[in-house]
Amino acid sequence: METKRLQKFLAECGIASRRKCEELILEGKVKVNGTVVTELGTKIEPNKDIVTFDGKEIALKEEKKVYILLNKPVGYVTTASDERGRKTVMELLDGVKEKVVPVGRLDMFTSGLLLLSNDGDFIYKVTHPKHETTKTYIVKTRGIPTEKDLDKLRNGVKIEDYITSPAKVELLLKDNTNNISRILIEIHEGRNRQVRKMCESIGLSVIALKRQGVGGLTCEGVDKGKWRYLTEEEVKNIMNE
Repeated sequence: METKRLQKFLAECGIASRRKCEELILEGKVKVNGTVVTELGTKIEPNKDIVTFDGKEIALKEEKKVYILLNKPVGYVTTASDERGRKTVMELLDGVKEKVVPVGRLDMFTSGLLLLSNDGDFIYKVTHPKHETTKTYIVKTRGIPTEKDLDKLRNGVKIEDYITSPAKVELLLKDNTNNISRILIEIHEGRNRQVRKMCESIGLSVIALKRQGVGGLTCEGVDKGKWRYLTEEEVKNIMNE
């Protein structure tokens, strides 16, 4: 009988991304056949084992897999619901019947391309650093970086307890009169507020941040606050990148 890793099964059930599901397992929020499981290597038989999350039994649904590209505006949080009552990106998905989750995160003050899906493999492919799916950002900053500063970003900078991987960095505009720059930064990681922290590490203050692209996808033709489905070819390109 087919077995699946527990975190993959949870992601396929639409609980969260695979990485987030790993956190939920480690936090002791998942049970298999009535027993709390905290080992990430745990495998289950979906048609035999009973899996519960926060006390509720979950199971795979025969649901159509969908892949959505949203042009996120500033002012929306990337979550299904918000305890503080802030607007969420889910409020922008008029007409979407399937339950989807964000593929990674954009903070409330970052705009641009956000993917959402109910396909655990797709989510894992885009979000896990080992797959090196590219994410491209345009950053407007207060301050003018030197070429030495830009090289630091290209080679990796220390942020808290880690060093960023090498990045593609290009100075698009420098306005010496107003002390403003516009920089392109392409990374394949995606840690919490990473691009903002990278800029802060070289003394720049971020005024505006937009995710321009993910894995070759852009928001071209999609107005701010609107969305569209990915085509089969686009999904294949992401999975094969």
